[in-house]
Amino acid sequence: MTSLPPDSILNRHRWRVGEFVWLAAAVACYFLFPQYLTLGTSVLVMVLLVLSYDLLLGFSGVLSFGHAVFFGLGAFTAGWLSLAGWAEPISVVLVAGVVAAVLAALVGPFLLRLTGLPLLMVTLALGVLVFEAAHKATRITGGDDGLAGIQFDAILGRFDWGLGGSTAYLYVLAWLVLLFVLLKRVVASPFGVMLQGVRENPARMRLIGNRVLPHLTVAYAISGAVAGMAGALFTQANAFVGLGVLALDTSVDVLVMLVLGGIGSLYGAFIGAPAYMLLKHFSSQWNPYYWMLIIGALLIAVVLFGRGGLLGLAQTLSRKFLRRGNP
Repeated sequence: MTSLPPDSILNRHRWRVGEFVWLAAAVACYFLFPQYLTLGTSVLVMVLLVLSYDLLLGFSGVLSFGHAVFFGLGAFTAGWLSLAGWAEPISVVLVAGVVAAVLAALVGPFLLRLTGLPLLMVTLALGVLVFEAAHKATRITGGDDGLAGIQFDAILGRFDWGLGGSTAYLYVLAWLVLLFVLLKRVVASPFGVMLQGVRENPARMRLIGNRVLPHLTVAYAISGAVAGMAGALFTQANAFVGLGVLALDTSVDVLVMLVLGGIGSLYGAFIGAPAYMLLKHFSSQWNPYYWMLIIGALLIAVVLFGRGGLLGLAQTLSRKFLRRGNP
């Protein structure tokens, strides 16, 4: 991963044309494809989850296979609050984010002392242990049946959830825009620049007097909070939560989406997650047995020919096109 010039880093909070184009496309999908709004809502939730992981991997250099723990904790927290009678949706999302952030802040100082393969294996083991514990705790998680009967009040007391998914789609999109703006502020701040310095050379950052572990722990907590909020939105949109939110497959899917879109820019999530989710949906309908071959072939092609994922490939092609147009 290459470093960006300081002026580029500090100006990331400014909105760019591509961001408006993506937002306009998301709003257009609401009107053009009403039959796919449920799928679209799932895509938006995964974009948010991949954004949280990009802060962890792309900006902090922390590779983890346990990110589904925070997503699942947020999802189950929303379900538990609903079943306990707390049905106001916005506050539930915030509480789920706080719960996931607290867990990340507690385990972060221990996990983040590790790097490389040891960190990868420990987070993998943690994710498996949490999944198995949730599977056994049927009274709390519902086991294989999950938590059903989840209901939430109308958003802001005015917008009912409905059956077509239209309200949920716009609701999740609003959360995505809000949290994306906040994450842009984080990565454009001195704290965000510090994280990228740790990613590039943690030993040098220690030598110049920076405390690496506390900064990584804060980033881990922020990433966990956003992942937990994504989990709560998943539960609210589906009115159900099962053990799949804690599965290793979820962590692997998030990593694949980020690699596919592009790591370390916050924009890869907006390309990788929709590409993966839509390709998975339509290719599995075409062939339910070999759809992973298509995704695998695309991932190999992107890694080999598109340095920086689909986003990097698009930037490379645009530069070549501009060079031809301006000899």
